[in-house]
Amino acid sequence: MQQGKQSICFKQAPQILEAASVVGEKEGQGPLGRFFDEIEKDPMFGTENWEAAESASQKRAAERVLEKAGLTRSQIRYLFAGDLLGQLIATSFGTVDLNIPVMGLYGACSTMGEAMGLAAAFIDSDNADHTLALASSHFASAEKQFRFPLEYGNQRPYSATWTVTGCGAVVLGKRGGVAAVTGMTPGKIVDMGYKDSMNMGAAMAPAAADTIWQHFQDFERRPEDYDQIITGDLGTIGAEILTDFMRNKGYDISDRHMDCGIEIFDSESQDTHAGGSGCGCSAVTFCAFVLPRIRSGQWQRVLFVPTGALLSSTSFNEGNSIPGIAHAVVVESVKAEEK
Repeated sequence: MQQGKQSICFKQAPQILEAASVVGEKEGQGPLGRFFDEIEKDPMFGTENWEAAESASQKRAAERVLEKAGLTRSQIRYLFAGDLLGQLIATSFGTVDLNIPVMGLYGACSTMGEAMGLAAAFIDSDNADHTLALASSHFASAEKQFRFPLEYGNQRPYSATWTVTGCGAVVLGKRGGVAAVTGMTPGKIVDMGYKDSMNMGAAMAPAAADTIWQHFQDFERRPEDYDQIITGDLGTIGAEILTDFMRNKGYDISDRHMDCGIEIFDSESQDTHAGGSGCGCSAVTFCAFVLPRIRSGQWQRVLFVPTGALLSSTSFNEGNSIPGIAHAVVVESVKAEEK
């Protein structure tokens, strides 16, 4: 049902049945390496090009999460998925063999939040018994599309982030899950005229602040109502900007804010500068690191806020600004009697 100005409260609290994460070698060498389901050392994932490699990661993550959930493809009514590539080609080629009705999504790096929220909404409205949500990215395919060819060997400023190679996937159902999705606050596009594509954290932070603030208003909550407020890929610079924005709005989230882009890499030893980014960043971090802590009861309620920079190679080359967006999803522990 509608909640406040722009949020949704899921009365039936759809549940996350299982999650799976497939990542590349660099991600596997990072601080979260031991938590991922699969670590692929071949950056091509056994394919002939970067784009096909990303598609392969999607297919493997989808198959892995279905196996963990004990479900077949035919039991999934709808698939909500997206990536960073033009016309969602990683999703189109990666999920075609699943033979599941698909709704392709583009929220840039916020796509996992969008996918999870919509997948939950379809279950909450009794339009599906099981849904699948996933999002992916690949370092090389993203560099090829948005920045420079790898062969160019360009220097990266310290404000830049490293696109995560990986795919995270979750299966949702009505009951029997490890966590519940109880609400969603879809974000608005926020454009403050920022144009530096090598500092996307600064471009996305205002959108994250806008969504989090609106979420607090709609649900009449404060930061202390959450064990963690988890943004997608703001990195070290964007995270600092976000906390400043929130303080100006009357909320101090500094003691419970976590950013997936900061957690997934060791910036010093792995030379990732401001942190990680990409659709896969928040997706694999949520599936491998966040969800197990909710499952175990360590965290009772988190606000998962993947963030996205809505630029394309065309818009950047035409000198346009970089609008940002963030979608917030409330994920809570499932009480024993509700399982």
